[in-house]
Amino acid sequence: MPKSLSLSALVIAASSFALHACALAAPATTNTAAPQPKLVVVLVVDGLPNEQVQRYRDQFGKGKTGGLGRMLAEGAAFSNAHQAHGVTVTAIGHTAVLTGAYPYVHGIIGNNWIDPVTKKSVYCTEDTNYTYIGEHTDPSDGTAPTKLRVDTLGDQLRYASGNRSKVITVSGKDRGAILLAGKTGTPYMYMEKTGNFASSTFYMQAHPAWVIQYLAGKPQDRYYGKTWSALLPDAAYAGDARDDLTPAKPGGHNRLPYTYYSESGQIDAAYYNSLKTGPYLDQLTLDFARAAVEGENLGRNDSGVPDLLGVSLSAHDYVNHAYGPESKLSHDHLQRVDRMLGEFFNYLDQRIGMDNVLVVLTADHGFANTAEFSNQQRSESKRINGDQLMEELGQHLSDKFGGAKLLAAWSLPNIHLDYAAADKAGLRHADVEDAAAQFLLHQPGISDTFTRTQFESGAVTGTRIATLMRRAWNREASGDLMVITRPYWYFASGSTGTTHGSPYAYDTNVPLMIMGKRWIKPGYYGQYAEVVDIAPTLANILRVRPPAGSEGRVLVETLK
Repeated sequence: MPKSLSLSALVIAASSFALHACALAAPATTNTAAPQPKLVVVLVVDGLPNEQVQRYRDQFGKGKTGGLGRMLAEGAAFSNAHQAHGVTVTAIGHTAVLTGAYPYVHGIIGNNWIDPVTKKSVYCTEDTNYTYIGEHTDPSDGTAPTKLRVDTLGDQLRYASGNRSKVITVSGKDRGAILLAGKTGTPYMYMEKTGNFASSTFYMQAHPAWVIQYLAGKPQDRYYGKTWSALLPDAAYAGDARDDLTPAKPGGHNRLPYTYYSESGQIDAAYYNSLKTGPYLDQLTLDFARAAVEGENLGRNDSGVPDLLGVSLSAHDYVNHAYGPESKLSHDHLQRVDRMLGEFFNYLDQRIGMDNVLVVLTADHGFANTAEFSNQQRSESKRINGDQLMEELGQHLSDKFGGAKLLAAWSLPNIHLDYAAADKAGLRHADVEDAAAQFLLHQPGISDTFTRTQFESGAVTGTRIATLMRRAWNREASGDLMVITRPYWYFASGSTGTTHGSPYAYDTNVPLMIMGKRWIKPGYYGQYAEVVDIAPTLANILRVRPPAGSEGRVLVETLK
């Protein structure tokens, strides 16, 4: 291994240790008298910033009526927990939860990225060798964990139990289910053209009988013509942004009530796709999770070993993208997620007994406010047209270096240069990188850039953002430059809505809650924590080996 790469790896490891060291307060042990949980439930609320949990916590259901409220009251909740990598998107965030690893190791560097060899876009879970079971499959659909370079906690649990433990995951997004399931679990994902949940031929050739029976009932059809209305009195939403701050997209809505139907007047693909934005996708996901608990007898394993259920609720991400986390729709949706989780916990209590269940809840990323709202709050914010910026960068490099076409491809924040063209023109790679970086640094809304030469030499140091971006950069898969916007600025091609993906706190700070009466000390914890801490903490409680790439710490302060 070249010395420069060794140095870079050492710097990343040292930074990870330093960020965690202040939180280590006791030996990584748990009460050996406590039995293993019968069922571990890992919940990921896609696109949920921790600030929304704190802002709306007083409105969550009390006692057993709310799930988020119950976890805050009965579990351990961290206020300073982070997705501690610099590219905060769904695929990377879900991968962090049960691998305990960062992208520089696990290889999932985005939802999509550019293949460094072909310079074509690839999707994080695509694999054309496999198809959805009983469903149409496009080449870019997510069907397998082929690109995931490490194992997960579920894989380790199955290894430790001789494959007797069951690992089942379900999500509104294929990447949400697959990247929680790992290599040996079984994911089921929502099919937006039919409203079904399906697995793929990577895992099995045909669905088990319980899935076939569930799908035959067509539960997704029950919401046609149903209306999503506000759950709380009008006064509860007084602090939310005005509905008209985010204009409705053509054919869409920007306020409640919100009715689900299709322009065709029939239950069709357009209707099933519309269910993704709002509470009914999450209700379907939890209903399927219930069917999985019963169909696979999760938590009642005949072998007496623990099982793992992963549930990723995808709809909050779609709502926040469209309307922003400051909107009434996002506010109300989170209240509905709370009530749905409360019902789910009550079901588990009746079925298995919550004393036998360990629950973890987190998110894959947070969210920026819409540019309109941020500007209203006097935080300068704008949308940056990434394609236009890249066209200007390509022209700049061509003009500077005698007409050479040096920009190969991009999937922001990653930018790929054409090193072969640079070699042909007799140019040093570092000179081309530096020219591109200097151009970008002078563009509106760009705060920083890092180059391949800097990453490989270990020169990206000194700030938290540098640490997070190093973790997000994978030597084999990532680009030759990474570009970071200013706070509250973001890459977007449209003129409405908002997004995520930055290394700033509004995107990294997510909820991290753990509930389990026999294993967890309830409380509100201010210690720094990371989502990568979940896997080693669960491994410690389950008494199994941590996943291979895990760099998190055991959250010993929460353990009984």
